[in-house]
Amino acid sequence: MQLLVKQGLFKRTLIIAGLLLGSAASAQTTLTVISHDSFEVDKALVATFEKANSTRVRFVKAGDAGELLNRLILTRRAPLADVVYGLDNSLLPRAREAGVLDAYRSAALKTVPAAYRMDEANGTTLLNTVDYGFVAFNYDRAWFQKAGLALPKTLDDLKSPTYAKLTVVPSPATSSPGLAFLLASVNQYGEAGAWNWWRTARAGGMKVTRGWSDAYYKEFTRNGGKFPIVLSYASSPAAEVFYAEGFNAAKLPEQSPTGNLFLPGSTFLQLEGVGVLKGAKQPALARKFVDFMLSGGVQTDIPTRMWIYPAAAGTKLNPVFKFAQQPAPTAVKPALLARPQRLIDGWVTNVLRR
Repeated sequence: MQLLVKQGLFKRTLIIAGLLLGSAASAQTTLTVISHDSFEVDKALVATFEKANSTRVRFVKAGDAGELLNRLILTRRAPLADVVYGLDNSLLPRAREAGVLDAYRSAALKTVPAAYRMDEANGTTLLNTVDYGFVAFNYDRAWFQKAGLALPKTLDDLKSPTYAKLTVVPSPATSSPGLAFLLASVNQYGEAGAWNWWRTARAGGMKVTRGWSDAYYKEFTRNGGKFPIVLSYASSPAAEVFYAEGFNAAKLPEQSPTGNLFLPGSTFLQLEGVGVLKGAKQPALARKFVDFMLSGGVQTDIPTRMWIYPAAAGTKLNPVFKFAQQPAPTAVKPALLARPQRLIDGWVTNVLRR
């Protein structure tokens, strides 16, 4: 009898313990991170973050960076995520005006040079810079060699029918590289001159795609498209070498299959950041994820995963980055950066609808 009672007590203990463990498992938090489509981070690093914070990280991709911001604005009363990665210095003014971000300055931001920080005038920080890159035109070396055509030397050359019909760019309305180039063109020509440049280039055959991925992976000749000039990044040639068959970091080729066209007035310094979304369900975890994105492991992982430069000073780069040139872009007038949406609206009215 006593044995049966003991067995019954033991079984009840096991059941209660199981229920407690099940309750603990079901109570595990989920941190939702929303980003543009090009975001990638090492799964092993994410797993370490999850284990350290007893959480599960759920990633949501929301199109190109411009589309990402549009979704955040449309859903700001019921946020889709806790933290956002991929908004940049050209989109920050609109994000600020829409009130989609909560202020948080990571202690790890001290590793980022002041020139690359997106600090607010009042001393707060809405986006912590994770990486930076240079928006620039790339060209397909083999295509131009075969065609026997000289490269364009200026933006005026690029808008001519000879080169416009060879060029593809992502839309400024939905793509952060597209917006970056729009800002650069207005900075170079003024608004009226920029609208004329875009209209002339489009009339000459320049293609405008919805986002960077479409421009680079569908329309660029290196990937089976018809356009040997594409608006991308100055680091893209390094990626072409890295992903080439038989890549060996110890035996790098003399040159990359693509090159950069640093046409005067065409490049733009893009700063990408991570921030906490206003109304986040997990604000404390969101802040920890911001810190995580600036940690040494993630910063080292970024260059050969997203093909941009890590923001933290002193981060070691893969030797292939010798093919990632850094131009000296013309400083964009602060007034243009302050209200980029006005320029996007102007582009839609004066270029897209003409």
